[in-house]
Amino acid sequence: MSLEEAPRSPASPPLPARGEPIVETAHTSRNLLVDGRVRLDAYDPKWPYLFEREAERIREALGDRVLRLEHTGSTSVPGLVAKPCVDMLLLVADSADEDAYVPALEAAGYVLVIREPDWHEHRCFKGPDVNINLHVHTVGDPEADRILAFRDRLRATPADRAEYEGVKRRLSERTWDRIQDYADAKSEVVEAIIARAMAERGA
Repeated sequence: MSLEEAPRSPASPPLPARGEPIVETAHTSRNLLVDGRVRLDAYDPKWPYLFEREAERIREALGDRVLRLEHTGSTSVPGLVAKPCVDMLLLVADSADEDAYVPALEAAGYVLVIREPDWHEHRCFKGPDVNINLHVHTVGDPEADRILAFRDRLRATPADRAEYEGVKRRLSERTWDRIQDYADAKSEVVEAIIARAMAERGA
């Protein structure tokens, strides 16, 4: 989930028709891997500023269709190493209703690069100049709650933050064919931290 993107060229593979599953394009992998290894940067205090700048542009494009907009992912956790990409979570009334928000985002320079109707109706955009992943979900979707619980747990719990960073650093030493393989390799520690966050909420 990170990369500085140029606009899509005519040679880019087409996005699947509505209803088709995820597509992996150059937009989802470019600049994420260096010789097969994941680039991790030390925490940069400019990341929250970049989120705020991008959030303002998204709110200008969508107005009251933005039901919630949050900075997520490792760049949202002070002190945590991260791929140099700002992850954002946008909640709308219905992420499957692309006509309600995709044209407005595209007019503002965003590019729809992932469509996952079978996974929480997730959509993902790249930004026009800031290195971001804009993840779109429907308000009330349980996956959005998990994303925010994970972020909040990492912000509040140094032990979990250190555990997660240790796994990220170890995995970054390996070589990967796809950035998604690196993300999948983190799933065990991510799920464990989310489980602890949810258990604490329940308590």
